[in-house]
Amino acid sequence: MSFNPETPKAAALNPMPPVVMALFLMIAGVEALFALASIGVLGEGFDASWRFFAIERYGMNTNLVSWMRETQDYGAEHLVRFVTFSFLHASFMQAAIACALFLAMGKMVGSVFSAPAVLMFFFVSAALGALVYCLIAPEAGWLFGAFPGIYGLIGAYTFLLWVSLKAQQAPAGKAFNMIAMLIGIQLVFGIFLSGRLLWIADLAGFLGGFTLSVLLLPGGLARLVQALRRD
Repeated sequence: MSFNPETPKAAALNPMPPVVMALFLMIAGVEALFALASIGVLGEGFDASWRFFAIERYGMNTNLVSWMRETQDYGAEHLVRFVTFSFLHASFMQAAIACALFLAMGKMVGSVFSAPAVLMFFFVSAALGALVYCLIAPEAGWLFGAFPGIYGLIGAYTFLLWVSLKAQQAPAGKAFNMIAMLIGIQLVFGIFLSGRLLWIADLAGFLGGFTLSVLLLPGGLARLVQALRRD
């Protein structure tokens, strides 16, 4: 695992990291099961309602955190939702978009960081996004999808790009263009169309990934200090 100022550009030429392919196959595999169930291929008892059953059983309900605090029930069947919600999507289209974005960001990040680090970026950021979402919007309903974890990867990539631009004495603010655009789109969509606050989970995931990258990149803290001193 190494890093130099040209790493973000060079990462696009590297092969797909195995850990990224493994996670992609898990996300795509779950969606494939839902698709097959919806057309009756899996047999009796497996239909379109199977997706909704899975979301209810393994998705993240925003009331869960407050309920666990009130009842002091932190059983594994509840905590596992902080992981499993990332593999469930509302539709084939949502899953396809998530898979495409995951592969793109996973390749960039996985070319620099180790496999365990990539897993931490995805799962820790997803769990953090879910926790923050539940605390800020406890009545928002269900949270599911790979996007909070993907935003964690975006956070890691943003840190790499930010450090790279700082080292080249280029405008470092450009590193945050992607997250600003994505969150901006979500804000507009949430305010005028869906009325939901999913951007909270995604932004928390991004911040989680950005922070983790400081700790997981060799010399990351020193690079952060050096970058700040250049201001």
